Amino acid sequence: MSDFKRITEEPSHYRHLEKMSISELLQNINKEDKTVPIAVEKAMPQIEKLVAAIADKMLSGGRLFYMGAGTSGRLGVVDASECPPTYGVPYGLVIAIIAGGDDAITQAVENAEDNANQGWADLEKHFINDKDAVIGLAASGTTPYVIGALNECRKRGITTGSICCNPNAPLSAAADFPIEVIVGPEFVTGSTRMKSGTAQKLVLNMISTALMIQLGRVEDNKMVNMQLSNIKLVDRGVKMLMEQLSLTNYEVAKDLLLKYGSVKKAVDASNA
Repeated sequence: MSDFKRITEEPSHYRHLEKMSISELLQNINKEDKTVPIAVEKAMPQIEKLVAAIADKMLSGGRLFYMGAGTSGRLGVVDASECPPTYGVPYGLVIAIIAGGDDAITQAVENAEDNANQGWADLEKHFINDKDAVIGLAASGTTPYVIGALNECRKRGITTGSICCNPNAPLSAAADFPIEVIVGPEFVTGSTRMKSGTAQKLVLNMISTALMIQLGRVEDNKMVNMQLSNIKLVDRGVKMLMEQLSLTNYEVAKDLLLKYGSVKKAVDASNA
């Protein structure tokens, strides 16, 4: 694109970071971080359109895929992996694919993001179809692995979205519902794990949370379908159950919760 400009790679507004005190470093990083929610707010109309489109797909039985490389890919892995324990949805409803495979979650895989054909090949392993939706994640908006996958999706009528941090990015052109959160140059020049990563994380939080609520996985403001996978979550579930059923005995509520496996199931059984 002739008007494409990589703002994420532009020089930092700060010079001689090595001469700053620890206090100055932290204050300046925080000053930059404060600008991220404002940038996200400007993209709200685009975020809303994407969530509405994906909700339609998921309510009809479709899945959501995140695709990314490097930091962007890892953020997708974090968001997808937290949906089952938080909302009690099955593994495989929200799927994260990262360039280079599982090894890339903890270490860089050389040249993985540069293969424009591998993204679609990785999606095909999951038997993706037009009931599903795919969100491409790339701070730069130029990652061939992600762009190639979205292009193949669109050829097949699969709903696509994207999240990047540069205006008029090639990735945006490949998506039905592009989101561009323009956070500006990074504190350390080109270190897009910082503001760009924070922006992507905030948008992913919004997307997955809104979708799970649309899917009926939250009641009032409670995670009533969360998995009871540790002591903290069991305790939280017991207290929810005590509140919803007006129970005063902790152990009675706990026995009920563990019997049915979730707050929602225990409440439904008690009200049946």
